[in-house]
Amino acid sequence: MIALIRTRTLNTLRTDLATAETEAQAARVEANACLEQSGDLLDHLTHADDVADGLRAELAQSRLDAARLEGELEALRAQALLDTEDRQALRTLLRATRKQNQRADRVYALFHHGRLHSVHPTVEAAEIAAEAEGAPRSGWTTHTPGAALPPACEVTWRVQPLPFGTPTP
Repeated sequence: MIALIRTRTLNTLRTDLATAETEAQAARVEANACLEQSGDLLDHLTHADDVADGLRAELAQSRLDAARLEGELEALRAQALLDTEDRQALRTLLRATRKQNQRADRVYALFHHGRLHSVHPTVEAAEIAAEAEGAPRSGWTTHTPGAALPPACEVTWRVQPLPFGTPTP
């Protein structure tokens, strides 16, 4: 079969073919540019994934370090509290030891109408004991050593210092 084509139609077909080839070439160039760009994007994405993985690993390590440091901090706080308690206990023991080492060279005898009522380590303790027995809270006087004492029957309550090893009057 033979086909007859007009010249005008042939020219139109040739023009359309040239246009189609030009458009195809432009599409190929654009496709190559897109492929090249997608390769670059893939490289950037791969690099970003690597950086993200590194950051995730560093974050996990930082969390482990933080947990370890929190544990150490808690242990140090507990140790500081124990050290404080130990220092307080040592201070208390030191005070008690000092008190025991400061042995009194005298005691204070509390007399009621000239009769020995009780013996105390301090004047204040003797006065408190007398007040507990009904002595007035005021009116306590001190006695000058070496001065004559009033007769015992004239004094309701009397606190008298007595050195160790001496007989009571």
